[in-house]
Amino acid sequence: MVQSVLGSLVLGYRPLWNRARKLAAIQLYAHSEASAVVDGSHLLRTLQELWSASSPPLLISAQTRQLLCDLLEHAPRGAPWIEVRGDWLSDSAIYSRVKAAHQRGLKLVWRGDIGKLPEASVARCFDNSLLTLRPEDAVAALKAPLARPGAPAPPTRSASPVLAGQMYEGIASRALMEHCLDQSNALALAGWPSEDVLYSMRHHPQQPSHAVIFKLMKAIDAEQSLETFEDIMGEDPLLAYRFMVYTNSAALGLRTGIDSLRRGLVMMGYGSIKRWLSDQLPHASTDPNMQPVRDAMVIRANLTAHLLDAGIENDLRREIYLCGLVSQLDELMGEPLGTILRRLPLSERIYDATVLGTGPYASGLQMACALEKDDASAIRQLCETHEMDLEEVNRALLRVLADLVVERKS
Repeated sequence: MVQSVLGSLVLGYRPLWNRARKLAAIQLYAHSEASAVVDGSHLLRTLQELWSASSPPLLISAQTRQLLCDLLEHAPRGAPWIEVRGDWLSDSAIYSRVKAAHQRGLKLVWRGDIGKLPEASVARCFDNSLLTLRPEDAVAALKAPLARPGAPAPPTRSASPVLAGQMYEGIASRALMEHCLDQSNALALAGWPSEDVLYSMRHHPQQPSHAVIFKLMKAIDAEQSLETFEDIMGEDPLLAYRFMVYTNSAALGLRTGIDSLRRGLVMMGYGSIKRWLSDQLPHASTDPNMQPVRDAMVIRANLTAHLLDAGIENDLRREIYLCGLVSQLDELMGEPLGTILRRLPLSERIYDATVLGTGPYASGLQMACALEKDDASAIRQLCETHEMDLEEVNRALLRVLADLVVERKS
């Protein structure tokens, strides 16, 4: 039996967000075990089997030189984008493979500091770059004059150092994110300045998404299935939380506690749900900068549910999803998570995993969080602690990522 390549790799991911604040692609970190020689072709075939036409484009970030060399040597034309670190190009084995891969038509991405861009002969091998701004570049970018549509370009001496059409990482401030995407036409940002976006809105209570509420009202009008209503409500942690608070309020006078979205939807009836949604709509959030924050929380919820595969038990799977979904409500609401969750008659398993880090759901939630970072040792440690199979973890991650839908320009 041939061992799957997924058993000898540690994978992690980071979403790339475009100017519309929608998912543009996924950066897939791939660490190979120090002693293992990983077959890059096998990895690419595995990805190809799982990916569909609507799945997000991939940028593969090999974390070892051996894996990078193997990918560069064997990846066929049309393979995912492959990242090459700028400081690895001094290695002649890598540089020669980069030139050959470029000639084969492979899409390569140069990753490094914007102050150390490669010379023209090297740059020609790359279709794009994933750049880090130095502190002085960030300051210069924020001081650059705003470009107005149709206005002449500002003089170069004060122009922004941010290059149009490239990808950026490590953008921690909302102002710099807006400058990169809206002013300088960056292609995408790897990661999102969620902390600063939320901090900048701290004086205004967070509201559920206008788009999600509207989508749910349209689904009710179209008399779609209960599953559809639940899925849409599960696209917004705050809407799901508010709905459960409402269904458990004294105003409704229900005798038993509502511990799931589905139960709340069944107990309330569609007319009442629609009236409640109409009440939420005038105050709902239309801030596009919150979209990546919410979407990242939904990816975490999906991952938690897939990592703890509940088999055929749908109620259990929905409970695990809810566990992942509410795990960051403290960031949205600015109060301790324990306080927030105690307002709802949720399963103790959810409270234990999210607040105490214990119980049957803790392993899935902790792993879902670890997969969001480029930290192979943390993932290995969790596999050991919770006796999770690395291949199964990787397969769950790839399934969730492949199921994400990216809007492509027609």
